[in-house]
Order: sequence, then structure tokens, then C-alpha cells
Amino acid sequence: MRRITLWGLSTLAAVVLLFSYRTSLGSAATASTPPAAAAGSGSGTTSSSTGTGSSTGGTGTGPGDGTASGTTYQGSVAPTRWGDVQVSITVSGGRITAVTVPVYPDANGKDRQINARALPTLVRETIAAQSADIDTVSGATVTSDGYKESLQAALDAAHLNA
Repeated sequence: MRRITLWGLSTLAAVVLLFSYRTSLGSAATASTPPAAAAGSGSGTTSSSTGTGSSTGGTGTGPGDGTASGTTYQGSVAPTRWGDVQVSITVSGGRITAVTVPVYPDANGKDRQINARALPTLVRETIAAQSADIDTVSGATVTSDGYKESLQAALDAAHLNA
């Protein structure tokens, strides 16, 4: 009788633990939301914007677009397994002075967590390298690949093939 009782309680405990397990695919909020990954060389400013949008890619706008100086070029929207990625660069004097990521995967908590870490790293590396020849961020390979694809389209539009 003790064995049956012990077996029943063990099974019940396992079932309770199984049903209380939370996956990362839920829409639970995480501690941090990713920034729009904006950075300027020396300006230290960041802006935050999320959402999904689309662009035909390779478009440029002049200084009258709200930027302090330089011309802004948008890369094409790169579709990835987890969502679209689009990069926008600001070029002044033939150099990339700022990078923003207006479109990136943010459908669930895991996407937001990954991109909160990956996008600022990708932006810093882009400004440092002044090209799309940057390293993939470990743990964010899909987003990194989409980022580099869109970044290359923006660089092509700006005629900055470094």
C-alpha cells in the first residue's frame, strides 16, 4: 500500500511540474526591451522605436530629414526566420556616423531579450568597421545575418562599398 501511495504522489508531482513549466515562446514580458539600436559616433544619443515596416530598400534622404547632418540611407527589409530586419545608416563625409534598426524581430520575449543584447553590438561594430564586414553575434545568428544583408543594401545605396 505504501508503494502505491508513493507512486501516485510522485506521478502527481511530475504532472504538476510538467504543466507549470513556462516556455520562451509565450508573450511574457522580459526585464528589458531592445532599443532601436541607434548610435552615433561621439554623439552618445540613442533613440527608441519599434515596429514593423517595409521599404523597397536603398533609399536615401538628405539633411532635411531630421538628422543633424549627413544623408540617411535605408537598407532593404531582410526577411529572416524570426522576423524582418531593416537597417538605416547616416553618412556624413563618406563615413557612417549613425546606424538605426527600425525593424527587427520582437514578436516574443525571447526575441526582445536576444535583440536587446545583439543590436547594440552590431551597431557598434558597424560604426567601427565602416562596412558590413562585421562578426555575427553569438546567440543571435539569424538576426545578425538579416542585419548584415540589410546593412549591405544601405551601403550599396550610399555607394560605400568598403
